[in-house]
Amino acid sequence: MKNILTDRLIIRLAKPDDAQAIYQYRSDAIENQYQGWFPESAEEVRNYITNMPVSLDVADVCFQFAILTKNENHLIGDMGIVFTGHERMQAEVGCTLNKDFQGKGYATEALTAMVNYLFVALKKHRVVASIDPRNTSSIRLIERLGFRKEAHFKESYFLRGEWVDDIIYAMLDKDWSNR
Repeated sequence: MKNILTDRLIIRLAKPDDAQAIYQYRSDAIENQYQGWFPESAEEVRNYITNMPVSLDVADVCFQFAILTKNENHLIGDMGIVFTGHERMQAEVGCTLNKDFQGKGYATEALTAMVNYLFVALKKHRVVASIDPRNTSSIRLIERLGFRKEAHFKESYFLRGEWVDDIIYAMLDKDWSNR
């Protein structure tokens, strides 16, 4: 897969060498309180990345992408993509940024590029985002991109010892092309 380039970012499949940087910001329990993947070590991250399939479009596997600044080639976040549904025509997307790089438009830029890639290059029919309703900044971000709220599931996700709600946002390919 080729890298996805934006004005300020490079988005590429994560590499084992990214593990320490990813672990560093993902291990912040307070900052990442709404994240489903909270690795216990850099080695766990490295093993996950190492064991991802070589082929991108595999069903029910979370592919980790690294988000890097274009100028400094500095890893500032990651995105997880899971292909699901009939013939893998749907994708779920999630994004995590290092707290030092939040509030600067990087998540909007990265997600816009990834959603565009999923719809235009990979010809996906539907892209979904699953968000904890307490994560208001992620909700604002995904709504800004034009995703619509489709469902609010009560206590449907077990996260760090408690049942939490889950909100599903989605967009269809025709909605993306018409926006």
